[in-house]
Formats: sequence, structure tokens, C-alpha cells
Amino acid sequence: MKTIPEYFGSHVFNDEVMQKRLPKDIYKRLKAVLEEGGSLDLSVANVVANAMKDWAVGLGATHYTHWFQPMTGVTAEKHESFINPKDHSHVILEFSGKELIKGEPDASSFPNGGLRATFEARGYTTWDPTSFAFIKDQTLCIPTAFCSYDGSALDKKTPLLRSMEVINKQAMRIIKLFPDEGITHVTTTVGVEQEYFLVDKKLYEKRPDLVLTGRTLLGAKPTRGQEMEDHYFGMISPRVSAFMKEVDEELWKLGIFAKTEHKEVAPAQFELAPVFTTTNIAADHNQLTMEVLQKVADRHGFACLLHEKPFEGINGSGKHNNWSLTTNNGINLLEPGKTPQKNARFLLMLTAVIKAVDEYQGLLRVSVASAGNDHRLGANEAPPAVISIFLGDELTGILKAIENDADYQKDCEHSMTIGVDAIPQFPKDATDRNRTSPFAFTGNKFEFRMLGSSLSVSCPNYILNTIVAEAFRQFADYLEAGHDFEHDLHQLLKDTIKKHKRIIFNGNGYTDEWIAEAKERGLLNLAATPDAIPYYITDQNIALFTRHGIFSEAELKARDAIQYETYSKLIHIEAATMIRMVMQEIHPAVSEYEQALLQNEVFKAKIYQSHQKNQLLQELSELNEKLYSNTEALKNSLRQMEQADTKTAALFCRDHIIPQMNKVRECADSLEEITAKKYWPYPDYTDLLYHL
Repeated sequence: MKTIPEYFGSHVFNDEVMQKRLPKDIYKRLKAVLEEGGSLDLSVANVVANAMKDWAVGLGATHYTHWFQPMTGVTAEKHESFINPKDHSHVILEFSGKELIKGEPDASSFPNGGLRATFEARGYTTWDPTSFAFIKDQTLCIPTAFCSYDGSALDKKTPLLRSMEVINKQAMRIIKLFPDEGITHVTTTVGVEQEYFLVDKKLYEKRPDLVLTGRTLLGAKPTRGQEMEDHYFGMISPRVSAFMKEVDEELWKLGIFAKTEHKEVAPAQFELAPVFTTTNIAADHNQLTMEVLQKVADRHGFACLLHEKPFEGINGSGKHNNWSLTTNNGINLLEPGKTPQKNARFLLMLTAVIKAVDEYQGLLRVSVASAGNDHRLGANEAPPAVISIFLGDELTGILKAIENDADYQKDCEHSMTIGVDAIPQFPKDATDRNRTSPFAFTGNKFEFRMLGSSLSVSCPNYILNTIVAEAFRQFADYLEAGHDFEHDLHQLLKDTIKKHKRIIFNGNGYTDEWIAEAKERGLLNLAATPDAIPYYITDQNIALFTRHGIFSEAELKARDAIQYETYSKLIHIEAATMIRMVMQEIHPAVSEYEQALLQNEVFKAKIYQSHQKNQLLQELSELNEKLYSNTEALKNSLRQMEQADTKTAALFCRDHIIPQMNKVRECADSLEEITAKKYWPYPDYTDLLYHL
């Protein structure tokens, strides 16, 4: 049996494999392109493709695919076999450099926001050599970017790659202002904590809402939820442990650094976290992680739920995007050091992030906006929809001292002790952790906590990279034009802190008082997705993205249109599913229960003796009639929505469809609590959450 180090990355065409299988000159030329930029010669691609094919076939692969990330938020792949006819009865296995570099999926059949008409079908996938190819399900998967015939980006990878080049360019301008430490390249790194639910697959298949929408549209709260606070970090059951073990093995084969796993706060909820890696690879790895979770869950008789809010009244799921800046020689540029008040480069980097987050609050909010995430943000289980930054007392104190031209007096360092002699002391961290903060500094990185569990991390990261790169650009312009670096640097820090300190908040983001205070500070509170979407195409943000070459104006407007369309389509599917569940199952089931009660001899005798209507029957009848009328009203609202354009439909969903769905749910959930279980057509919350 192989050990973990022996099979880790065994399904990845990584640098070690390339060194072994490629001729030295080809390997050097490929590495030069990766490290220095430029285009890859077809002769080099042919050799790489052949070596890649031989390696993949040796591991059982029969097909290859260009694995890409369209704006659906999930991955896409079209499989091609390696076979080519040799004669009428034989085949030969071939894979060319041309096939490696370019594929041609249909560009009009994926979300494109008007960039492609239906008849304009041609699109291209093109190899991303910065992310290693891998084998999945006997198929060689080649990470690729996806664009239209005219070169417009139709995916999430392309803008992410562009943003990584931009932040490197602007960060290096800052680096060159300080003493040389051998830094030649700056990249962003990300670690993505992934939350998810597991439910029994047989129960899942009996819930049309879970199957079609990923969440329970109806369902009364269980008598026991998460109030005992005993699930978090609790013992993992053997069945779930076996699932987690296989998930780890599958991820490790793919070179994914799965590290931490545990029970989360809600019953049936769990978390998986990897080690940090380069942002582009982290985004690819997270897409693979979600896929592996769902596939392995199916093999173990589970369904893995990645929706942000599968259960009403139970904590939803997110993913925490831990973002940092790292140099080619391993320096973390967001590491404060022992004396951060004297670490000028760190303070400049930190202040740039503060400026970026404050100036582009709307962009950060739209980067995590979705119909599913709207249920979660601000619900005392996730950060509020208001963007703010947590820095902790020490860094906040340092910035305050800079603003006021004062010396910073640090409290004496001390160790933590809990009063038991046998337990050793350990150093206390410089900052606490604030789980209510959307954007928290956690030692040497920022934790962006607003992402929904099903979200591709590419969008939040290309936005984060771009807005920070813009702050670096402005800082570099100012400092490069000056004559007294130390004076100019101090003045820049002071002015920036004074202007943008409103975004810093170290308190409890869950309170109503903070929401009121945030409004006084002038911070945005974009509660629903339709409120956030317009920030894609404000003049400020169009100028930002076009200046840095991340998007053209047309590409931005396409994403704006796709956001509206996706939101309204999802709500439409949910409403239509709810209507069908009520009309085909719940309303008839309750009526059947009413009839059963009326036909029960003992029950009839009690009614006769009391000479009055039975209270249970009356409540059932009234609620069932109300459920029917509310569902009919929802039907009518849905018909109105279907006549509207995309943007109007999204706003109509927010203002009319969702409130009407809430009314239907309230009736259905009340009926569930008083209807005999054998008549209720669907597994309830107790079944779903406590049958693992």
C-alpha cells in the first residue's frame, strides 16, 4: 500500500513529472515561458502534448478534455478520445500540440450576457500552463481559459490570470522603492475554507426542492437545532469519517493540499480547508474540491449540499477566502513582524488594502452576490452585507498613532497561561479573531468571509487583486514623483488612514447598532443581490477594469446582465418548484388527513358530544385554504415576472416573488407541525439533519 507522500499528486502532470518526461531543452523553454511570459512555440507544445498523453495513458486515461470555468459558476468539459484511425481496423493514440493549446466549444450556449448571438457559435478554449493538467475519471483534464471568437473573456479564469499579472506589476513598483531583497515577482496566494452539508441520499431524493434548487423551500424547524452548541468540532461518526478519508485520498491524488476537516456549527454541517497556494491554482483546486465532495458523497450514500442556506433556521454554509501577498523568495508582504510600527513596507501594503476595500465596497459586495448568499449574509451566522475591515487593537492603534503623528506604545508582550502548571505557556496572538467581520486581518493575511459555499472564488479574487493593484498604482505614482521618500511615505500613510479609517471596525458586526453606525459612516449596505449588481458597471468601476486591462466595457456589461439573469432564473426555479410541491403533494396530503380525521369513529364521537367544530380540523382547514390561496397568488406573480426584461424581473423577484414565497412557506410549515407524520409527503428536518 502506497504512503501519502508516494501517491500525493500522482494524478497531476506537475513539474516533477515534466522534468522526468520532457527533454531538457523543451523543459527549459516551457519554464521560460511560464516564468518570463511570451507565447509557446508549437514545436514545444507538440513535445509536451505527446509526453502528457503517454503519462496519462499509462495511468489509464482514454480521453482528454479542455477543462474550463464558464460563467455558470461550475466547470465544463468536452471529452475527446486519444484514438485516431490507422487503417480500417486499427487505431493509434495521438495528441498534438495544436489539440493541447486550443479547443472549440460552443460559445453561444454558455452565459455570455449578449457578447455572442445564438448563431455566433464559435468559441475557444486555450491551455493555461500555469495550472497543471490532471487525470480525473480516466480523462486527462487540461485547465484552460475560455473566450469568444472576438477574444472576449467568457469565463472566470481569464480575468483572474489578468489580475494576477496586474497586481504583480503594481506591487513590484512598490517593492522597488525599498531596499533590495532579491524580490523579482509578487503573487497573491489563497487558502479556501469550504463548508458543506451531508444528508442521506435516499432522503434527499424524496425532496424535489433539494434536488432542483439545493435548498429546502419548505420545512418546519426541528425540535432540536444547533442551540445546544454540541456539534461544532464534535466527534465524527464512522460513516462520515469514511467519507472524509476517501475525499482526502482523491484530493491528494490531484495534488490538492487538503489539510483540516471538522464538524461545523450546524447539525450535518462540515468544513474542509487546504493549505495556501497560488490564487489561480487555489481557484482550480476549489472547483475540484466541490466536485470531489459531491462525487464521493454519492458513493457513500450521501448527498453533499453546497447551497448557502439549505435549511431555514439553521446556519448556512460559506467559504472563507484567506488572501495574502507573497514574493518569489517566500516573503509574506502582509507579515507585520515583531514591530509592525517600524515595518514601513508592511504598513504601506496594509494601508493600500484598507484604501482599496473602502473605495470599492460595492465591487467586493457584488463579487459574493447570489440568490443563495442573500439568505445567509447578516443572519448572525455570516458577516453582514456591510463591508468593513477588522484589524485588531494593535494595528488599529499603530494606524491611529500615524494619523496623529504620535509614538505608538505597545503593551508588553506576554504569554498565555491558563493556570495549570502542567500545560506550557504559549505566545498570545497580536489580534483576536472576529467572525462577524466580512474582511478580517488574521495575522499575515486577510480573511474575506462573505463568500457563499457554492461560489467560484475566481470573481472575489480578481476583484480583490484589481482594487489592491489600483491602490498600489496610485501609491507608486505619488512616491515615485517625490523627492523625500521618508517624508512622502509618512504623509501618504497619514492622509490615507485619515481618509479611509471609516472602513475599520473591530466590534460586533451582528448588532443593529453597527448597521446604524455604518450608515452614519457612509458605508454601503447592499442587502440583496439586485442592490449590488449595478456596481459592476459604475463609471468608477468601468474605468478601474479597463485601465488595468482586466475587462473591456462590453465584458463588464455582459457580467452585469448575467448576474441579473442568473438571479431571476434561480428564483423562478425555486418558486415554480414550491408551487408544484404544494399543489401536487402538500395540499392533497393535508386534505387527505382532514378526511381521515372525519372518518375516524372515535374522532366523530368527540365532535358529536362537544356539539362544536373540532379545533384541529378547523386549523387544518383554514391553513390549507390559506396555503392554496397564497400559492395561487405566487403563480400569478410568477406569470407577471415572466413578461419582464431581465433586470426588471430580478427586481420583481426581490420585491414580490420572494415575499410571496415566504407567505407560502409560513402556511406549509405550520401545517407540517399539525399534520400526522404518515400523511406528510416529504422527509422533515429531523430526518434530514439527524440521519447520517
